[in-house]
Amino acid sequence: MHVKDVKKVVLAYSGGLDTSVILRWLQTTYQCEVVTFTADLGQGEELEPARRKAEMFGVKEIFVDDLRETFVRDFVFPMFRANTVYEGQYLLGTSIARPLIAQRQIEIAELVGADAVAHGATGKGNDQVRFEIAYYSLKPDIKVIAPWREWDLTSRTRLLEFAEANQIPIARDKRGEAPFSVDANLLHSSSEGKVLEDPAEEAPEMVYQRTIRPEDAPDASTVVSVDFERGDPTAIDGVALSPAALLARLNELGRANGIGRLDVVENRFVGMKSRGVYETPGGAILLVAHRGIESITLDREAAHLKDSLMPRYAELIYNGFWFSPERRMLQAAINESQHSVSGRVRLRLYKGNVSVIGRESPNSLYSMKVVTFEDDQGAYDQTDAQGFIKLQALRLRLGAMAGRRGGAL
Repeated sequence: MHVKDVKKVVLAYSGGLDTSVILRWLQTTYQCEVVTFTADLGQGEELEPARRKAEMFGVKEIFVDDLRETFVRDFVFPMFRANTVYEGQYLLGTSIARPLIAQRQIEIAELVGADAVAHGATGKGNDQVRFEIAYYSLKPDIKVIAPWREWDLTSRTRLLEFAEANQIPIARDKRGEAPFSVDANLLHSSSEGKVLEDPAEEAPEMVYQRTIRPEDAPDASTVVSVDFERGDPTAIDGVALSPAALLARLNELGRANGIGRLDVVENRFVGMKSRGVYETPGGAILLVAHRGIESITLDREAAHLKDSLMPRYAELIYNGFWFSPERRMLQAAINESQHSVSGRVRLRLYKGNVSVIGRESPNSLYSMKVVTFEDDQGAYDQTDAQGFIKLQALRLRLGAMAGRRGGAL
């Protein structure tokens, strides 16, 4: 892209060292007007300093948007309807935030008449893919600037030198090399790099920011109930809460009980393996609770089909295809499955563990009359099982009679 091609760019801006350098670099390299956009996704940081820093750089149009409710209602909850985990473990806390940030960036670009957007993701990670696929899905003709793939500021020393040369304020605690990088939002915190790069070494306790050690959690368990309506949580202990407030409350409960820690080596979309330490206290509780209410409200075949779709759905989100037609198709099927998923689940939280201890629903498919070991008064005719078993075994019997081997290897 020729630098003269860009007149106005919307930058995803945190106010930290990297994006502050990017802001100044865009102004000096592209000679363009920069609009900053800072998203409050519940990362727990004060965002007004980002506004003030943008003003210091002469930015005229500054957007600081509280997107917490939108994030949980329109992105996190739809994902949790599918019980989504990537590679069997990761609850996709970073992945699910990127399409919302990208969506709002494009909305702002259209609002202010910008012809480009920019992000601070590196050329080695997944986020560059997630951001840019979302941009192009929403605005095919948008120009995308990815500074980490263009500039020569390839070390922290060079970033600091650029910052000092351009009068970019650097907090004293930011001058040294960070021991690891952190990304956070209301769903999770993610820590990667530096002291975490060797997967053989245990993560130091300082990495964990959202949970206490399970060993330090109370000796008495915590019992909590979660109410669901059509697959989405609506109340905790009978108290109705907004989506963001509900997730925040689950985070508090998870933190206090040491729940939601994960140390994982995952397969990045760009081809490499990476080690990450994640904390998803509220999400870990919500996953167990949602599966608990589904266990009594979903038909067996619907539940099994839904579980078979989940890995593909998780992969689409991880790889950045939230706005793809295939993700929308899967979402429609998942949403259809949730019409009857309403009721209450009771959970026991104890030293890093979450256990379902009760579930009830007006739509329950569980029948005590049928499953009882006592007299079911004709609700189930056990002699029907004989024909059922013979029909299920028919193809195996025919194979055995034809001389084909069966049984154990």
